[in-house]
Amino acid sequence: MSWVLLTEVFVTLFVIMDPVGTIPIFLSLTGGRSAHMARRAAWQAVAVSFGVITAFAFFGQQILAYLHISLPALQCAGGLLLLLVALELLTGKEEGPTASADTNVALVPLGTPLLAGPGAIVATMVFSKKVDGFGEFAAVGLGVILVHVALWLAMRFSLPILRLIREGGVLLVTRIAGLLLSAIAVQMVADAVRAFIAGEG
Repeated sequence: MSWVLLTEVFVTLFVIMDPVGTIPIFLSLTGGRSAHMARRAAWQAVAVSFGVITAFAFFGQQILAYLHISLPALQCAGGLLLLLVALELLTGKEEGPTASADTNVALVPLGTPLLAGPGAIVATMVFSKKVDGFGEFAAVGLGVILVHVALWLAMRFSLPILRLIREGGVLLVTRIAGLLLSAIAVQMVADAVRAFIAGEG
């Protein structure tokens, strides 16, 4: 198994999906619900995200081919969207999503688009293109699984984590994640431009 690829997949998806940053959003969406309902929403959101990410990892190329969209085009679009998200994280102008009491927040907006958003989908599809054997397949698959485990742990234990690092700690991590996310976004756009120049788009 390629440990370098595993680390790259885990770190990239960890920064994009931002388990720590989901804590205040998760708490706001599950506020007023019982602890049991909050725990169920945590694993349901992770399951939805994992399903969407896995589907695009396996069938994303076919979906793009049917729609006549090249991977560099999707990668560039995802990079630009990620850059917008990163700028919101850095400037603190992001707006927290809301949900009514009768809405299953685990499906929308938690599972998608917060967790399984365009950035995570594009990044996973790019990594899936690097799969050339069982070693690479295991590295990408394990990286995706580990990130979703981290997401579940963050939401499952969101209350004690929030009490530990407090809102100031969450704000600091969010700003750092925004900086790293902006770098990843620029790199995705640069890679897409290079792919277009090389004639792959």
